[in-house]
Amino acid sequence: MTGPDKSEDNPAMTDTIPDRLSASPDSPYYNEELLSRGIGVRFKGEERTTVEEYCISEGWVRLAVGKSMDRRGRPMTIKVTGPVEVWIKDSEENA
Repeated sequence: MTGPDKSEDNPAMTDTIPDRLSASPDSPYYNEELLSRGIGVRFKGEERTTVEEYCISEGWVRLAVGKSMDRRGRPMTIKVTGPVEVWIKDSEENA
């Protein structure tokens, strides 16, 4: 017998966007499944493709700076504050 809560069968449950997400596998905010679906980030009204990490509630994004790498091989980033909008690209294609 199955219960009334079947979150894996409910697509609305998987479409919730986390408040904070990181593209780095070492981060506790990393979510491979969500990143593979595609995430769109608009920062200060402009769509950005170089976002390494974001936080909606605190209003900041961490942007990759060119092709520079740190000594551990990760992209060099800067943290910039402002309004952040996030959406799942997978869901906009289905609409």
